[in-house]
Amino acid sequence: MFTGLIERLGSVTAIEKASGGIRLSVRPLSEMKIRIGDSIAVNGVCLTATNDKEVITFDVSPETMKSTNLGELKAGQKVNLERALTLSDRLGGHIVTGHVDAVGKITERRPESDYTYYTFEAPPEILRYIVKKGSVAVDGISLTVTGFDGRSFSVAIIPHTLTATNLGAKNRGDSVNIETDILGKYIEKFVGNTENKKGLEELLKEKGFAE
Repeated sequence: MFTGLIERLGSVTAIEKASGGIRLSVRPLSEMKIRIGDSIAVNGVCLTATNDKEVITFDVSPETMKSTNLGELKAGQKVNLERALTLSDRLGGHIVTGHVDAVGKITERRPESDYTYYTFEAPPEILRYIVKKGSVAVDGISLTVTGFDGRSFSVAIIPHTLTATNLGAKNRGDSVNIETDILGKYIEKFVGNTENKKGLEELLKEKGFAE
């Protein structure tokens, strides 16, 4: 489990083909304590560290290659890194699982005053989980939605986020990993089930929240 608050930027040092997937090597740009087996979100994708050296390696499965943009990475590119939460950590962003829903595309990057506005095109099946002022993870970054329509959603990026993440190096046409808020998925499944919906309505009435 992650928060979407990026800890470090990393630089891709090597990409090797391995068993239908790839072996990804990343060098954090500042010190980052890693142990073998740690879960690390790389551009929002939960991966397992296979070593604890200065350059961290990850095995990326064929399935992960299909559902994320990790297969597009090249040596020298910057990636967002976040270690998994511990029980004592503060939840400063929102709940991020590291399981990407879809790959989206930047359709607009517009500087305005101190902010930079981005618009991301995304598949309709995940846009139903996007709500204005709700949370979404883009390349692992916890962001607040400022607007959306049937094809895309928009966010406003502060200067700190541009420099502390890989978004500052991304432009129109570049791909991003998108993970929608897990809470919306659970609510949809629960309320969408007829039997559970009846139970929820009865519970709300019992507690005085509905008539």
